[in-house]
Amino acid sequence: MSKNFKLISIVLFTLFSFFILLKGLDKSNIYSPEIEQRKINFNFKAKYLFSEEEVFINELLNNDGMSLINIWASWCLPCRDEHAYLLNLKSLNKLNIIGINYKDDEKNAKQFLSELGNPYTNIITDPKGINSIELGAFGVPESYLIDNKSKLILQKHIGPLDDKAFAKLIKIIQ
Repeated sequence: MSKNFKLISIVLFTLFSFFILLKGLDKSNIYSPEIEQRKINFNFKAKYLFSEEEVFINELLNNDGMSLINIWASWCLPCRDEHAYLLNLKSLNKLNIIGINYKDDEKNAKQFLSELGNPYTNIITDPKGINSIELGAFGVPESYLIDNKSKLILQKHIGPLDDKAFAKLIKIIQ
């Protein structure tokens, strides 16, 4: 009896384990940087980098046209690489560029902008990274081209902007 109980227990445990593993195989483990959700709730508060004032990011998207939300940090080397592209986008005067300073020291962020120039119309801070993650960010740098009226994401770019991404943004903006 004891031998049969052990055998039945082993068989049931094996079947149970098999079905758990089978269920796990059914789920996709592929995480794509493609936009999963085209509309995001931008109704969260953040502090400006250069003042103690707080603002809803939704208010920064209130004008006509488009906005580029760029998530960056002073400690991020690829952010330095893409900075010239952001300055070029600013010179077009067709785009509202919002910077989200991600998990950064305020003094270092200000030094970064002083050294390389400030391409941003507005800069808000995200000291814990929560707001950036809610936007769907994978890391820094990351950029979102937003239609201000509909609040839809027109283009999402993960990683530093380069010639190809810059050309794609310019094509959409114009």
